[in-house]
Amino acid sequence: MADHLLEVDDLTMYFYTRDGVVKAVDGVSYTLDKGETLGVVGESGSGKSVTAMTLMGLIPMPPGKVEKGDALFNGRSLITMKEPELRKIRGNEIAMIFQDPMTSLNPVYRIGRQLAEPLMLHKGMTKKQAWTRSAELLGLVGIPHAADRLKDYPHQFSGGMRQRVMIAMALSCDPDILIADEPTTALDVTIQAQILELMQELQQRTRSAIIMITHDLGVVADTADSVMVMYAGRAVEFGRIDEVFYRPLHPYTWGLMDSIPAHGMAEKAELCPIKGSPPSLIQVPPGCSFHPRCPHAKDVCSTDVPAYRVLEGSHGAACHFAGDAGFEHQALTCAGVSTG
Repeated sequence: MADHLLEVDDLTMYFYTRDGVVKAVDGVSYTLDKGETLGVVGESGSGKSVTAMTLMGLIPMPPGKVEKGDALFNGRSLITMKEPELRKIRGNEIAMIFQDPMTSLNPVYRIGRQLAEPLMLHKGMTKKQAWTRSAELLGLVGIPHAADRLKDYPHQFSGGMRQRVMIAMALSCDPDILIADEPTTALDVTIQAQILELMQELQQRTRSAIIMITHDLGVVADTADSVMVMYAGRAVEFGRIDEVFYRPLHPYTWGLMDSIPAHGMAEKAELCPIKGSPPSLIQVPPGCSFHPRCPHAKDVCSTDVPAYRVLEGSHGAACHFAGDAGFEHQALTCAGVSTG
């Protein structure tokens, strides 16, 4: 019996293009247990979504290629698994809420058919049973007149409502793992809270695990048990939510936290964004990939790739100076975070 529900070990996935090799996922490792929520944060282009899609077997091969590493789901390798077996898992045991619902829903099929299909395929329901359950799911995600809306096409829904349809579809089979890729981006604050509450209710009922991919650190703070911070295809910090939020180890994590409004901040106070832009994944900077933007970088940062080190419990970071008390105090003070 597997120790963890999901074990990702040194997963490395590159895209081979005309312009060069895109190092989209570069040595990512983590574990996920039943009933646990993992938050994955980082700027656009950091590899968050590609990591999830690699697990789901949704990356075209080529141009994509898994260079090394593995991902074990209940002890079974998702990387070497054949497509027929993976198809039985995808949408049933592992489901994903995609970031762009308009391109994820088929424009020529009614919403009811698209919701009913996984229920008939994976749960063995009859068409009538699946249609009834589909109406219930639409109601759960806050779509009024759900039974009537099953007959509509995706273009007849607003962007936020299409996103709710995608969430209903992902929740339909009570998956063991739910991968939520920016699930509430297109929704207003009230509906966002309802959707997050719905996902947590599912988790409590079925002990499913959730991978929450988001830019919103507030969502992670409210819902996640642990958090992985990604930059340039790599995991630069990982730990329990209280460890990462109250004692962050990596300068990139400090930058992310310092760039969001703080409680009690003066009305005209300025935010402190991270200077510069994320690097090209075709030409990743030597040494630490964050060093061109890091205000605390030293000579070694531009030459040597920092090894990921676990410092306490499950909390670790890929920084040459992580755990150095003097450096930590200096950096946290600059980031406006108290070390007391």
